[in-house]
Amino acid sequence: MYVVTGATGNIGAELVRALAADGQPVRAVVRDPARASLPEGVEAVTGDLNRPETLADALDGAQGMYLMPGYENLDDLLALAGKAGLSRVVLLSSGSAALADLGNAISRYMTLSEQAVRESGLAWTFLRPRSFMSNALRWLPQLAAGDIVRAQFSWVPVAAVDPADIAAVAARALTGGELDGRILDLTGPEALLPAEQVAVLAEVLDRPLECRELDAEETRAELAASMPRAYAEAFTSFFIDGTLDESQVHPTVREVTGRPPRTFRQWAEAHADAFRNASS
Repeated sequence: MYVVTGATGNIGAELVRALAADGQPVRAVVRDPARASLPEGVEAVTGDLNRPETLADALDGAQGMYLMPGYENLDDLLALAGKAGLSRVVLLSSGSAALADLGNAISRYMTLSEQAVRESGLAWTFLRPRSFMSNALRWLPQLAAGDIVRAQFSWVPVAAVDPADIAAVAARALTGGELDGRILDLTGPEALLPAEQVAVLAEVLDRPLECRELDAEETRAELAASMPRAYAEAFTSFFIDGTLDESQVHPTVREVTGRPPRTFRQWAEAHADAFRNASS
């Protein structure tokens, strides 16, 4: 039995599908089982990662857990998992954990989450994906308004990764022991600028999209208006100050799954309907 937290998220939903398709028994941790759309045979269980005691039933008899980072009381949750007999944790982390910058809100919770798992005594694998290709969905409101896409960090190339590829690696890590104790850097096959992603979307959607490249000050202003200050400062540090480089391509997806990682074009084609529904 494998427990998947964040089971309706970009990665969790793909992981649930991958495990179910492989015939693995899955418990999907969701807030409302009645509203969760899950593959046939998947067991939906209610749980709140900030309240470890609510996951007692989900952990009972489970062998492995896919764990989201950054929640309160991870130590208590991992202790509960160990007492329930769970043997393996696959933690979603990020490249920012390598910075171990406790003054950066994002690096801090990734670093502390990895630390909690290391100290749990359970077998572990850390997934450190770079930016998700699905982050392009943040442009949907703009595409609903017209063909101009305002792109933050327009000068920053990123080797973004398809969440489905992260899930494929997570499935291998959960169901086999060969990846125990590994830190896996996950990327797509190429680093693209935001304008290059927009150009791909324009071709896939057959729309005359234009990329309005925001400079550093415009980006700072949009971040400050759209998220808590600590997170705006974290992203500013990563991509304006340059403390985090997400342009390097890693071969990990191919090495683990035996196939190349999906390109941004492949991801866009698979999710074209979401963009077409946001028509102007």
